[in-house]
Amino acid sequence: MNTKNVMKQIGVFTVSALLLLCSVTSCHGLRAAHRDVREIGIVNVSGSNLEVFWIHPETKKHTLISPSPYLKPNDGFTMGSYVGHQFSIRELPSPRTKRCINGPDSTTCGRAFFTVNAVEKQAFHIGEDLEVIIKDSLTIDEETILQDLPSGELSDCEAIALETIESQQHTNATHPMDTTQLIQRMTKCVEETVTQQMIHANEEIKYQAQLRTNLAGLLENYTCADYDLPSSPALWTEYWNHTDLAVERKVDVMHDRPASKVHVIQNFISKAECAAMEETAERKLHKATVADGKGGSELSPNRKALQAGIRIPWKKEKDGNLLTKISRRVYDYADHVLQMGINEHGQEDLMSIQYKGRGIQDKEPDRYMPHCDGECKGMPHRQGQRMATIVIYCTVPEMGGATNFRKSGLHVVPEEGSATFFSYVDPETMRMDNGFTEHSGCPVIEGKKKIVTQWVRAGVDQANPWDSFNTLGIKLSELTEQ
Repeated sequence: MNTKNVMKQIGVFTVSALLLLCSVTSCHGLRAAHRDVREIGIVNVSGSNLEVFWIHPETKKHTLISPSPYLKPNDGFTMGSYVGHQFSIRELPSPRTKRCINGPDSTTCGRAFFTVNAVEKQAFHIGEDLEVIIKDSLTIDEETILQDLPSGELSDCEAIALETIESQQHTNATHPMDTTQLIQRMTKCVEETVTQQMIHANEEIKYQAQLRTNLAGLLENYTCADYDLPSSPALWTEYWNHTDLAVERKVDVMHDRPASKVHVIQNFISKAECAAMEETAERKLHKATVADGKGGSELSPNRKALQAGIRIPWKKEKDGNLLTKISRRVYDYADHVLQMGINEHGQEDLMSIQYKGRGIQDKEPDRYMPHCDGECKGMPHRQGQRMATIVIYCTVPEMGGATNFRKSGLHVVPEEGSATFFSYVDPETMRMDNGFTEHSGCPVIEGKKKIVTQWVRAGVDQANPWDSFNTLGIKLSELTEQ
């Protein structure tokens, strides 16, 4: 692993930063000779969020160095340091339970300390109970002359094992290495090599993600400003037959990954169904709100529109109620794609959302800024939270109003009666999308945009409806009991 390049990319408290700090603190012994400089990795496998501190050699002052706001589980970073420098680890309480995992008890968070040793490259794994496991060349094999870590390739570990076997065969070793020792040595070598590769890959992913975000902003501005830009081409086209009508619906698959899918479905809703929805919503329209990140909701700073939630009269489904037809089609299509046993029980109300164009001169047109409907940072799905969305277009504007998935490079121009389905969870692992379904509604310039939206949740049912959870995935009844 080329740690120096990684350090340049991520910019975290490197050797130069330590030297700069020293220059303003006049500390003795910190400006060590170049031979004392060491490149280290810190990996969090404790299951808790952690803060990492550098301890000043003289003042013993603790300086926070972990990535903001903290080092998350299964995350890591690299940095420059010196032989003999000390670091401390502090566990943070769980954001959900407010309790500690690795401390002496649930109300007291744990701490740990480690010191940089003389080995050229080393990684510190912060494990359960905040045990610090040092992965370096000495711990790989303290009884051999190997003093350097593998270069980062698994083939190096194989070479080390073969070299050891050959050495044992051609020397009269007093204490030959048995098979168990050889396996242990090989295992440690592989662990360290994988650690190096994981740190490097993690930083590379962060770098690529930042590039993707920067490019997405440019894409957003360009595509929304080009009112004649057509929809992005589909990866492939397939067809879906629903049970309510013998209608074969064309489906353009625009994006297809395990945790993120985007489909555009033609002829998803009829004019009569749109009219029924708009008539029901008319008297309930109000300014749009969004989740506030604290378990509640607030007026949306990003969505300028009117909305109305419509409760579906499921008892009238057998009578051919138009609203029930829309919803049944929504849930059946979501389950057709995800195969998760999705149905209407415990789900959110169907939502009518309306945008109005006021001309090209309007400085604050109706639009929906880039956002994710669910958590989109690759974390595990939280019970009761959203994992798919269907946006159905009843009225499309004369100018503007396209839907953008900017981090996927997708631009969808709405057509009357069509729908855009997108999911943001992997049904196999139940881990969420990592930003590919972030989307926006471009400004509506001329005309009106009337859509029907259904957010689909997992982990809800009749006994546990969507409004029994807050936006953090915590049951409201559990909060009351605490």
